[in-house]
Amino acid sequence: MRLFTRARTTVALTVAAALILAACGGETDEPDDGDSVAAEEPDDDSGDADADEAPDEPEEVPEGDIEVPVWIAFTDYRLDWARDVAASFSDQVDGYTITVQGYDNYEALFDATLLAVDQGGQPAIVQYFEAATTEARDAVSGSGEPLFASVEDRIAGRDEILGFPVILDDVVDAVQDYYTIDGEFSSMPWNSSSAIMFSNRTLMEELGISDIPETWQDLEAACETVMSADDAPSACVTWPNHGWFTEQQIALQGGLLANNDNGRADRADEVNLDGEEITDFIQWWADMNAAGFYTYSGTQRDWDGAYNAFASQQVPFVWYSSSDTTLLTEEGENGGFEVEASFLPFNADRPDGGALIGGATLWLTEGLESDVEDVALAFLQYFNNPENAADWHKVTGYIPITNASIALLEEEGWFDDNPNSAVASAQLDAAPDTPATAGVLMGNFVAIRDVVTEAIEDILVNDLDVAERLTQADATAQQLLEEYNLLVAN
Repeated sequence: MRLFTRARTTVALTVAAALILAACGGETDEPDDGDSVAAEEPDDDSGDADADEAPDEPEEVPEGDIEVPVWIAFTDYRLDWARDVAASFSDQVDGYTITVQGYDNYEALFDATLLAVDQGGQPAIVQYFEAATTEARDAVSGSGEPLFASVEDRIAGRDEILGFPVILDDVVDAVQDYYTIDGEFSSMPWNSSSAIMFSNRTLMEELGISDIPETWQDLEAACETVMSADDAPSACVTWPNHGWFTEQQIALQGGLLANNDNGRADRADEVNLDGEEITDFIQWWADMNAAGFYTYSGTQRDWDGAYNAFASQQVPFVWYSSSDTTLLTEEGENGGFEVEASFLPFNADRPDGGALIGGATLWLTEGLESDVEDVALAFLQYFNNPENAADWHKVTGYIPITNASIALLEEEGWFDDNPNSAVASAQLDAAPDTPATAGVLMGNFVAIRDVVTEAIEDILVNDLDVAERLTQADATAQQLLEEYNLLVAN
């Protein structure tokens, strides 16, 4: 088994047709989804410790039990949550123990996975973020066999596995739309998010702003008011320079990032980084920066910088992953200000698009013994059952992943008491069902994201012409996509 390479490294296929995934450098979920403060990324979405540190080892397996390893890219409270659920499941299944091992980020996790498969000690389940879905589907071992088995194929139409109800058909539409490929789920959704806006309602009102901005144009007008105040903060709004936010804004305008219906009608072979939707967004972003309304931390994919600017009340608005809704809401409660979540502002001139998901799914490795595979499949259903999916949402802010979990939360009155927690799901529900809102599938996508963030940094820092710099980025991204497609060509 070959190891993943970093961002833009490409290599020749061996005669065994082992695929080298050129997608993992620097990334995590919402957040990677980017995922969250703790994750690089999120929803984004995975650790801010050194990637070379040892993984967080799980507890020992009771004597006589067969271990079923699950590896995830969280090492914080989310790992603790996963381990508690795994322990509850293991108590209900005789002779098997689910162990959950945490890794600092997806790259470290996948390097370890590929090495383990090669050496015969593979995990049963691994977490991988949404942007690398194509690479995961294409991945093969040194023997040329697929690295992952299709979860839906292995469920094989069953309503329950080892007594645990199958929940795959109940996954919410936005997540189904992203992860249903060629008519089936290749992986099992878990931590899904959307990019939303958080506003410091207390600071807004002090500065003379009464309405939450809904569009770019509204936000710009609000920032004019904010920055003209006598006691104006250092800036008005921020968000990480991460490709996920650009992808959101392309989709919110109904645009596509790649051809062939965003890679869903056929494999994407043309990238679109110089279209009207992305150009207009980056130009607006650059104008906001030049006016002193937007503040850039100076670091690409700097989730912590954006989070901290909002939490310390340096800005009244932040675009962030919904995976940290709970944490950001608590920042306000602890800091004496009211946090209000809302949909991501959109371009009023192109209002007919919709938002995307971020986050990650859980992949079932190929080559497991049949009994271990069934235990792994059963665990995936239990992990996302209504009670667990609802609790995961409460603890983190990732959206409740099934309709049944939403119904449970509504019955409990959770959203009445915690309105911020309803925003991401409502935003995804409001999106039209189109290839734009389903999200792009293409090879080398994470490396292409890096091309986007580099171009944006050039524009923000060096005041470069937006259209010219995006044309250069498009050429670089096109080369990366073509190199990837050559690797996987039949």
